[in-house]
Amino acid sequence: MLRYVTTNPGKVREVREYLDDGSVSQLDFDYPEIQAPTLEPIAARGAREAYRHAGDPVLVDDAGLFVDALDGFPGPYTAYVEEKLGIERVSALARDAADPARAAFRCVLAYCDGEPFDASPDPIDRGDRAAAAAADGEDDADAGPPVKLFEGAVRGRLVEPRGDEGFGYDPVFEHEGTTFAEMGPAKKNAVSHRGRALSKFAEWYATR
Repeated sequence: MLRYVTTNPGKVREVREYLDDGSVSQLDFDYPEIQAPTLEPIAARGAREAYRHAGDPVLVDDAGLFVDALDGFPGPYTAYVEEKLGIERVSALARDAADPARAAFRCVLAYCDGEPFDASPDPIDRGDRAAAAAADGEDDADAGPPVKLFEGAVRGRLVEPRGDEGFGYDPVFEHEGTTFAEMGPAKKNAVSHRGRALSKFAEWYATR
């Protein structure tokens, strides 16, 4: 059983689109998030902590909205900024800074099951123990179990809210003329940052 670490049932529905529905269960585990300028070390540390807690294979995701005109802000602080300012204010700030307010959503999935991985030529999939430790900002390669990372990204722009599907920033993130909140789940999964990362993960996980 794969434990998907999230408090958001919408994310669980998304991951089940790519994996056997019965093989994924939600794990509500509030791991301490480290402060980092990129998503990879946050996700990697979270996967290690979740694996230590659950003792089962775990999948952690960390996602962020990176606004071009704001030098990548809010990036790793996206959820915190949403909580403090709200998505409409974030969108307005981005549109005040540039028109169009170009941005990208990025997602990093971190998988850990306590076992080693074969090294991958893909620089995003940090499969070997030393690289996984380095991605987590740790000097000691034996500091924790190895983590494999998968990244997905999608470009778009921030707009006034439209649509009533999805969650989070979906109403203000427009991709090719349609906000994520105006897309049905299948269309969103096909183009979203999380969907692209899940597609990579599902292909690899099928061979695990």
